[in-house]
Amino acid sequence: MSYDEALAARIRKCLAGRTDVVEKKMFGGLCFMVGGAMCCGLTKSDFMVRVGPDKYDDALAQPHARPMDFTGRPLKGMVYVAPEGLRTESALAQWVQRGVEFVSEVKLGKVGRPKGSARPAPARSGKPLNRNERGRTR
Repeated sequence: MSYDEALAARIRKCLAGRTDVVEKKMFGGLCFMVGGAMCCGLTKSDFMVRVGPDKYDDALAQPHARPMDFTGRPLKGMVYVAPEGLRTESALAQWVQRGVEFVSEVKLGKVGRPKGSARPAPARSGKPLNRNERGRTR
């Protein structure tokens, strides 16, 4: 068993009323996808939750939370919560809700690049533009 099955069952209970939850094996553990986006999950020893960059500092200020540094450097917007921070159903539900709120914001387009702002132009290879790229259409 690579993650805490009892905690996974508790998370399932928190998400039970939703119809858009999918579980996926990731990060050597289990992730809960909500609406197609990663919400929260379990590693061998920790619960991880995606809170987003705007609520990252607030999440880190909570007891038993620390930066998620799975790759060796912190992933901005994701935190680990130690088991001590999840002892009660209420505490776990609050952390799961933070993840659900973030993925809901992503789905609504409230996170990231402001609407209407231009996407960055693709890198050019240095080759000449074809007719359509020069603005000529025939």
